[in-house]
Amino acid sequence: MSEKPIRVLQVVTQMTRGGLETMLMNYDRHIDRSLVQFDFLEHRDAVTDYDREIMELGGKIHRLPRLNPLSPGYRKALDRFFAEHPEYRIVHVHLDCMSGIPLQYAKKNGVPVRIAHAHSSNEAKSAKYPIKLLYKRCIPKYATHLYACGEDAGRWMFGGHDYAVLNNAIDTNAFAFNPVIREKYRDALGVDQSTLLLGHVGRFHPIKNHVFLVDIFSELVKLRPESKLLLVGQGDLEQAIRDKVEALDLSDRIIFVGIRSDVNALMQAMDVFAFPSLFEGLGIVAVEAQAAGLPCVVSDRIPRECEKTQGLVTFLPLEAGVERWAEQILSVAQIERYDTSFQIKSNGFDIWENATELQEFYLNHWQK
Repeated sequence: MSEKPIRVLQVVTQMTRGGLETMLMNYDRHIDRSLVQFDFLEHRDAVTDYDREIMELGGKIHRLPRLNPLSPGYRKALDRFFAEHPEYRIVHVHLDCMSGIPLQYAKKNGVPVRIAHAHSSNEAKSAKYPIKLLYKRCIPKYATHLYACGEDAGRWMFGGHDYAVLNNAIDTNAFAFNPVIREKYRDALGVDQSTLLLGHVGRFHPIKNHVFLVDIFSELVKLRPESKLLLVGQGDLEQAIRDKVEALDLSDRIIFVGIRSDVNALMQAMDVFAFPSLFEGLGIVAVEAQAAGLPCVVSDRIPRECEKTQGLVTFLPLEAGVERWAEQILSVAQIERYDTSFQIKSNGFDIWENATELQEFYLNHWQK
């Protein structure tokens, strides 16, 4: 083996602070970079949240135009990229239904190890939905290995083909409950100790179901007037949610903090984590919330495998309605916080163990 690290190409849309992107950075930070180095192929020109850190960790960032499977120009650019970069012997693609397209050109250009990685158990219904389902079917044709963040995502994405689960592992020490950080962050947020702080982390996108979440909170305020809601994230629907908040006269009770690099600390300030998504591949933020000792009330459409602790997760149907959700949030807010890191680690979500496993996979499959 060369004295230099092998370079693995991670293919993504862009490296914002989303779930799969944060997962990749967790692995990038914890692998032995003297042996394996991550480089990234992004489909956006703009510099995004994790780009600087990627380069500080020794990674290279390549860029292509937005992925458009119907564009001859895009396909030519993809073909040219792999022809000009024969150093990449392992390509790991994180584009869900569209992963087969870069894998097709990686195969054409002789890349021996081609990994498709499923991060979702469904797709948002839009005009592109039928096209995505069509391209989803070609993934096994071009991939040599299939990975998924969980069983639901693997079954949905790969249609009966064999796959392996790679956990969206986290640094449990960074999330472990800390009462000192909790008090510091509540003070910074203007939340006194008697206030029930409901929290949510996620981009403002229809699948995250912020409309329902705000309605839940509106109901919660009726039951517990001294309540606030902390929303972490950004997205196309943020302004619509802000307008809804104002219409409900809740502006002084809902805190928008945007994209943050200190989610682990913000979770210390919360009392309950709410997660009413329409679907998720796994729901890694729910695992992070449990690592912070937070009681979680989550949609029953989220995979049950996201539950990694005893007694902290309640699954509720969205059809149960806002009153039932608000009552459950109020009920679990009484749970005493404690250090849950051992439970998270024992359930296979320790980043150090998982990073070593992925590193060994890359090293064992590397072909000169």
